[in-house]
This record gives sequence, structure tokens and C-alpha cells, in this order.
Amino acid sequence: MTAIAHPDRNFKYWLISPAIFLLLLVGLFPLIFSLVVSFMRVTMLETDTSFAGLANYAQLFHDARLWQSLLHTVLIMVIALPVELLLGLAMAYLFLDRLPGRQLLVSLLVLPTIISPIVAGATWRLLFDNRYGPINQIIGWFAGHPVPALWTVNPGLVYPAIIFCEIWQWTPFMFLILLAALSNVDRSLTEAAEIDGARFWRSFRYVVLPAIFPVMSIAILIRGLDLFRIFDIIWALTAGGPGTMTETISVYTYVQGFRQFETSYTAAIAFLVIALLTVIVTWAIRRMGLAK
Repeated sequence: MTAIAHPDRNFKYWLISPAIFLLLLVGLFPLIFSLVVSFMRVTMLETDTSFAGLANYAQLFHDARLWQSLLHTVLIMVIALPVELLLGLAMAYLFLDRLPGRQLLVSLLVLPTIISPIVAGATWRLLFDNRYGPINQIIGWFAGHPVPALWTVNPGLVYPAIIFCEIWQWTPFMFLILLAALSNVDRSLTEAAEIDGARFWRSFRYVVLPAIFPVMSIAILIRGLDLFRIFDIIWALTAGGPGTMTETISVYTYVQGFRQFETSYTAAIAFLVIALLTVIVTWAIRRMGLAK
């Protein structure tokens, strides 16, 4: 009687082990290497691999420019995120019904999202140009005289320009996710609420919002994290200027690493950002009820 050969139960793990090893090599090794470098005094011009202790991390608390850049990041996030959410929700309600040419209109609305942010920022910089840009010309037509608005230089206009570009590009992302969520809401519940005399806002608060809240929470979390690391549009529009007025945490990290060549200090900034994001994401997941 021949013995039946049993397959190796660990064979499936051997199959995926090369992919796991590659992911760890690409993702984990740079993280560990950056952590080690953050405890040194390495720059692009001088390699001092001696142990520096917590000198780089202590410097973080005395770096006023770092905390200003973090404040700029939070300012953009707290303005752009609610506007994108509300506009995306309004657009989703508008396209919830079967409108003529609905598919074509949705496709056109999604176009800004698929454009590279650096390309979008460069394009809007041309549109905001004082001499050749059409935006000032259009405003001048309505005003009846030339309007020399320096959108990327004037301290009073630079933030509206950045936030407008960010909203223009990423509101369609919120729109798509919320449209999918609203499409899955049980219509019988909203119809029953209308029969009982509930108005739109009451029906939305007690019927629609609880149904779409899990999906909306994920969309808010994704866009919030994306706004926290905003770089491309700002770099293309203002490069952090005028001065350091629009310098976000990502722009400041880039300047320290690739303009000032402070490699070890840049690594310390990166781990500060990682720590902040870990705390924020953990709090948001618990607050939104996404953790079970």
C-alpha cells in the first residue's frame, strides 16, 4: 500500500515570501536607515556618522520655521477639506438622478483628478500670470479696467490661489466617492421619511448621513492625509513663497534635505511627521468608529 503524499502546508507561504521580502526591502529598509541617520550629523557635504544622540530631535522644538510650516499645512487642510466635502456632496446629489448626458458630464468632472498635481500647479501658475494669464483679464473685463492681481506673490492672494487650485483638482474625488455612497442608500427609507413629513435636512441627517457616514469617513481620512503632505501644487505655484509664507511641512522638509543638504535633520523631521500622522490617524479611526 503506497503512502499518500500530503502537500506541504507551508508551501503557500514559500510562494509569497519573495514578494514579502521585496516589500520589506523597499519599504522597511529606507525607514530603518532614515531612523539611524536621524541620530547622526550627516549632511550632503560632510559625512559624520558618529552618534549625535537626540540633538536633531531637540533642534525640532527650537525651529520656528518648522512649526510655522506645520501651521501653514493645517491652515490649508482645515479650509480645503470641508469645502471639498460640501461641494462633492452637493455635486453627488445633483448627479444622483438620471440627467441627460450624465455619464459624459461625470467623465468631464473627473478630469482634474487624473492630472498630475505638479502639472495642475504649473498650469494654474500660467493662468494666474499677471501679464499673460486669462484670469486677470476676465476679472478686468468685469471691473472695466486692468486688474494687476499678483496671485502667487501678493500675501493676501496667495492662499486663496492655492486653496482654489486644490479644491478644483480634488473635489471630483470626493464627488465620485459620495456619489457611489448615495447611490447605495435605500430609497425606501428616504421615501418613508418624506411620507412621514420629514423635510430634506431632517431626512438627510437621520437617514442618509448614517448610511453614507462610513464611506464619507474614509474619504475624509484619505483627503486629510493627502492635504497634510501637500507639496506639488504649492511647489509649482509659489515654491513656498512669498518668503516662507506658504511653506508647508512637505516643502520645508524638501528644502532642508535637497536645498540645505541637512540629511540627518531632514530624517528627524520625517519621523516627527510620521509620529504626528500616526497619532492623527489613530484618533480619527477611533473617532469615526472605523476600528472594531
